[in-house]
Amino acid sequence: MMDSQGSTGLNESMLLPPPPGTFVDREELIQHVGDFAVSQGYVVTIKQSKRDKVVILGCDRGGVYRNRRKAADESSVESARKRKMGSRLTNCPFEVVGKKDEGLWVLTVKNGTHNHEALKDISEHPSARRFSEREVVLIKEMTEAGLKPRQILKRLRQTNPDLLSTPKHVYNVKAKLRQGNLAVRNFKSLRPQKSAVRNNSLSVIEPSWRLCDPPRVPNLIGGRFVDSHSCASIDVLNPATQQVVSQVPLTTNEEFRAAVFAAKRAFPLWRRTPITTRQRIMFKFQGLIRRDIDKLAMNITTEHGKPLKDSYADVMHGLEVVEHACGLTSLQIGEFISNMSNGTDTYSIREPLGVCAGICPFEFPAMVPLWMFPIAVACGNTFILKPSEKNPGAAVMLAELAMEAGLPGGVLNIVHGTNDIVNDICDDDNIKAISFVGQSGAGAYVYGRASARGKRVLSNIGGKYHAVVMPDASTNTTLNTLVAAGFGGGRKCMALSTVVVVGSLTPWEESLVERAKLLKVTAGTESDADIGPLIGKQAKERICRLIQASVETGAKLVLDGRNIVVPGYELGNFVGPTILSDVTVDMDCYKGEMCGPVLLCMQVDNLEDAMAIVNRNKYCNGASIFTTSGAAARKFQTEIEVGHVGINVPISVSLPFASCTSSRHSVAGDTNFDGKAGVQFYTNVKTVTQQWQDFPADDLASDTLAMPCSWLSS
Repeated sequence: MMDSQGSTGLNESMLLPPPPGTFVDREELIQHVGDFAVSQGYVVTIKQSKRDKVVILGCDRGGVYRNRRKAADESSVESARKRKMGSRLTNCPFEVVGKKDEGLWVLTVKNGTHNHEALKDISEHPSARRFSEREVVLIKEMTEAGLKPRQILKRLRQTNPDLLSTPKHVYNVKAKLRQGNLAVRNFKSLRPQKSAVRNNSLSVIEPSWRLCDPPRVPNLIGGRFVDSHSCASIDVLNPATQQVVSQVPLTTNEEFRAAVFAAKRAFPLWRRTPITTRQRIMFKFQGLIRRDIDKLAMNITTEHGKPLKDSYADVMHGLEVVEHACGLTSLQIGEFISNMSNGTDTYSIREPLGVCAGICPFEFPAMVPLWMFPIAVACGNTFILKPSEKNPGAAVMLAELAMEAGLPGGVLNIVHGTNDIVNDICDDDNIKAISFVGQSGAGAYVYGRASARGKRVLSNIGGKYHAVVMPDASTNTTLNTLVAAGFGGGRKCMALSTVVVVGSLTPWEESLVERAKLLKVTAGTESDADIGPLIGKQAKERICRLIQASVETGAKLVLDGRNIVVPGYELGNFVGPTILSDVTVDMDCYKGEMCGPVLLCMQVDNLEDAMAIVNRNKYCNGASIFTTSGAAARKFQTEIEVGHVGINVPISVSLPFASCTSSRHSVAGDTNFDGKAGVQFYTNVKTVTQQWQDFPADDLASDTLAMPCSWLSS
């Protein structure tokens, strides 16, 4: 508590120092002090900064020597010296110090006393007297036109009647302008982001990471998008033109620890936030996604290459998960058992885990992040998201919308990187659960490393879909469906990759080639695009190698799309629709994931052989059958060993309320992270047993204090 016997004799107990604390970066510390100062009625300015390691903040309002006058017998030289010394005393003695310690900023109060009274009317606060960026420009123009400060103020008040600035403030602005400084923040004392007098008092200053060319993708730490201090970065290329869209920094270990700290600090308050409040944020979030779906889809197509129609589908599938999260109030309901034994009730409740993390692939830049963090944060967890370094733009845009929807700072954080940041996520003991979607090798690595640290882990890996075509299948419908599922959208883990024909393959093969040749291969931004470019040159080279290796080991190249050239996009990573027949189970193209517009065709004699091929494959997310026979469909549904089963549909992907399911080597973990199963993954069950019953003192037996059992009450 500060000393109330100041030199002015004022009661200073009204003005409190800000509470000490730890902050993720320098700006958050400064903002914390500034927000507290405004609420108390004083102004804080940065007094000193030493190499960005120490920041000293002091109060510049009030002071007992502010109206000091020189004595009559003092010489002019002596008077000037006295005034210079006295001007130092006009500053309030209040002082707080922030120091950087192991990547975080620690605030301590050096002197919490003030030598002035608090403001009685917040409208008198200097933060209400500053100018917006537009007003600064007008001041510059009117000054150059020869107007005086009072004339300038009069004109400014015509458009802003609430302006409380004085001619002195105009003089200060003019002084800065003479130095060639137009940065609005240099004209301000520290203050909160919104004025207590008028909401438009602060201009929106474009963040530094947007001003770069190309822009640097920011981290999201503690509620603010901040540019990484890392010098290493990865170029995000437009796969159709090879132009650099943005740069992704490799988040430093210090920044990662700051993100974890921010998530850990935000968790206690967020878990106590009423579930209906979290639900309303999800409602607003889904509305904002709908509002900006055009921007999201264009960003996905620009960074990933998939046609716009597929990008819209990417966002819409993720939006369904957000809509599902809006109903979390019913999904988190526990169970209650009344009077399980004599006067004893038992009930279960679902509680959040704490800090969770998600690692995303490049195939679905919007859908997979939306699979993860909306359910996690709606359950009361805080989250650290690592988007793919190949196309992180959609994840950052979604995070911006989540913040706009009202998600508090620190609840959602974003870090970028490759192997090092993945290892940090796996090893950090503060992270309780990790969800992963991606290739099988990386998924197995994450599952093994993170589960060894005792984390809850779910890995969706090794995507491969089969379609079994029976002789009685509807020809036109089946062919159109196979072409759309096999080539539409091209390189994605959920595309149909293998067609197993029961009977003769020849008529199906010829018709597939005819329809595949009609598909338009061009940049995804073109309105008539059916197949866009692969995401990178390495992906194209890999696909071409697998095709060539398959031909050399006996496969027949029915349709070759390797040498396609798209006019206007000659540098693009294009591979046209490709069909390989006579494929066998021992070929590399079949054993692994293709992730390209390549359809593999196989021929068997009967349904049992077809199901045996599907069931023996190591990675099998789903399989479909095309038939008009109910008996064949039922046999397939019963005996096939996959997570998703489709009957006359190419790719069976369930809606969020049914959960996305995989089986065998396509998933590592015991549950899923979307739909109903997602609530189970992101929560712990706690069982509470309670007894509200008074026993007479002489009737208190030992069995009344024992563990409740049903036989005790019988």
